Amino acid sequence: MSLTSHAAKLEALLRSRILLLDGAMGTMIQRARLAEEDYRGARFRDWQRELRGHNDLLSLTQPRLIRDIHAQYLQAGADIIETNTFNSTSVALADYGMERLARELNRAAAELAVDAAREWHAKTPQQPRFVAGVLGPTNKTASISPDVNDPGFRAITFDALVAAYTEAIEGLLEGSVDLLLVETVFDTLNAKAALFAIEETFERRASRLPVIISGTITDASGRTLSGQTTEAFYNSVRHTRPLAVGLNCALGAKELRPYVEELAKLAESFTSCHPNAGLPNAFGEYEDTPESMARQLGEWARSGWINIAGGCCGTTPEHIAAIAQSLHGVAPRQPAVRPPALRLAGLEPLNVDDQSLLPDRARSRA
Repeated sequence: MSLTSHAAKLEALLRSRILLLDGAMGTMIQRARLAEEDYRGARFRDWQRELRGHNDLLSLTQPRLIRDIHAQYLQAGADIIETNTFNSTSVALADYGMERLARELNRAAAELAVDAAREWHAKTPQQPRFVAGVLGPTNKTASISPDVNDPGFRAITFDALVAAYTEAIEGLLEGSVDLLLVETVFDTLNAKAALFAIEETFERRASRLPVIISGTITDASGRTLSGQTTEAFYNSVRHTRPLAVGLNCALGAKELRPYVEELAKLAESFTSCHPNAGLPNAFGEYEDTPESMARQLGEWARSGWINIAGGCCGTTPEHIAAIAQSLHGVAPRQPAVRPPALRLAGLEPLNVDDQSLLPDRARSRA
């Protein structure tokens, strides 16, 4: 299975310049101050559960709004926009009793993003635009018990996650996305289910798209929610040969910096980052300004750490436009070249190379 010419163009661009990802969808939806009836639309007027806050549903009930948000990010300079599908798996949709809508939501969201990207590609043919089909982490974890009194309990199985992700992937592919983005990975086992579903789908379709994997460091411990360090997370997913591996969400740029630097030294793939606009304050608001984020990401770029940059929670087209300016003309990071080794991971990395089995004295001489 070979990559499409469009995918090959994406990889060639990454070797020539830093690409810009879009910013937050939820933050932009909040600006619209929608009411319950706006979420419901005509089709779901009599739905038995409250739907306000169900942002993914807006791809069906308020498609013009979602398309306009995509257009604003494209106008700000985004090379890659993300589909409005962060919660569009049957697992996450169960909160609204809408599991059966998973495939339709993914297809509709993809079509909206692709339509916007094609329009802007036509306006700026010198700047190709791409659509990333987003696969979020779901609201369940395969590695951690939600019951403190029963550590062995799991709210979901690996196979159930694979089935849910497969359905979402099919919808995204039917909507003609250019790549897949497994993002905000707080539990690597969930991500592995998504990656397994992706590989099975590619095999079944006899075609392949680029894949980006983006983990999330949850706090100052420098670990994901399921406990992995940055290197352990990378070791856990590098075998899938993704186009890029990165970090997003949870932390602002200032707090995420050391982990982006670490990943840049490790990854044989390209790297990506889309941090939050700072950490939320007491009111749940994000305060990092476009200028501040642009300054920080510009420094990362000049340090040779990133290939794809954008924003997560709290970011807006203003943030993306500022980041675009800070990245202009900066050379992209070159993927790391590392010696062959067996690279394993639990919560910590375990790397075994030709020096690992030598006695301590011999290893120090080597």
